[in-house]
Amino acid sequence: MTYEGVLTKMQTENGNPIQYYLVFEHSFLNMNQLLGKKFEIVFQGYQCLNCNKKKKIFRQGFCYDCFMSSAAVGDWIMNPELSTAHLDIEDRDLEYEKRVQLQPHIVYLALSSEIKVGVTRKTQVPTRWIDQGAVKAIPIVEVPNRYLAGITEVALKNHFADKTNWQKMLKNEVPEEDIVKVRQSLKDLIPEAVHEFYDLDKNDLFELQYPVLQYPKKVSSLNLDKSPDYTGKLMGIKGQYLIFEDGTVFNIRTFEGYVVKISLL
Repeated sequence: MTYEGVLTKMQTENGNPIQYYLVFEHSFLNMNQLLGKKFEIVFQGYQCLNCNKKKKIFRQGFCYDCFMSSAAVGDWIMNPELSTAHLDIEDRDLEYEKRVQLQPHIVYLALSSEIKVGVTRKTQVPTRWIDQGAVKAIPIVEVPNRYLAGITEVALKNHFADKTNWQKMLKNEVPEEDIVKVRQSLKDLIPEAVHEFYDLDKNDLFELQYPVLQYPKKVSSLNLDKSPDYTGKLMGIKGQYLIFEDGTVFNIRTFEGYVVKISLL
């Protein structure tokens, strides 16, 4: 059986374990059902997720032209503190930016490879943490816009990492940390502008279980541009990574916009 289409990040459903779905235009795969089984991935071309043209992907599933012009990939996406919609100032498309930036955002602690701090829209809880491969996560504050979340994250970056060590995450090298206790010590570290949103007694701890049969001891990334045809036995899924028996890992998110054919063997 074969499945063909444009890669986009796997859709997820929180559970024990988390359920993963690879969704194409006319079909979808429940990836959990492929655990312990072999399949082949063949790279067939590109399709920009924004303009749908068959142009080489530059970054985040977009071709170069769309990446440089689309409001969906403005600098404030990666750097929330650069958000300006609350000031009625446009970056690329003020209507879009108001719609995304002027909604509740969560600043959180997550434990994936070490304790990290991050920002996500409230509507993306717990999806954001699943995509990062976090085993535990807890909100610090819920604020009304992306800018306030951004300045809070910047303040906390001086004390916590803001990126996941993906190799440690995939090898399940996760330290024992009490992130509830850590959260309770943060009031003096966050900006005064968000103190009113900080509830010392609130405890919304999320614990996440991933479908992994076996964690690798060493990992090697599959790059479809260099290795356009790969066959392996799926042993786990964590974050947006497929983990294969030979230690190969494939980050679906990195290859969004790539057209592939998947053949079940």
